[in-house]
Amino acid sequence: MPTHTTTDTQTRAVNLRVRIETRALIDRAAKAHGKTRSDFMIDAARRAAEDALLDQTLVRVDQKTYDHFLKVLDQPPSGEGFERLMKAHKPWAL
Repeated sequence: MPTHTTTDTQTRAVNLRVRIETRALIDRAAKAHGKTRSDFMIDAARRAAEDALLDQTLVRVDQKTYDHFLKVLDQPPSGEGFERLMKAHKPWAL
């Protein structure tokens, strides 16, 4: 019986029309990251696609868990870790 395996080497073309300024910006960014234009655009598009799908994630909980979640959110942050964070040097502060 023949077996068929799919590999990551199968690709399909995607054609895009972009303004000259946008292409130049993408080219500069790709060069800054040591990537080709295609690799840079594919990476950016993949991240945007993953983010878009992750933003649609729905978490269902029972009422008791939801009420607890809201109660925790309403509490002001505190504790040793929070105090240490608030005392840490802020890189944007002079």
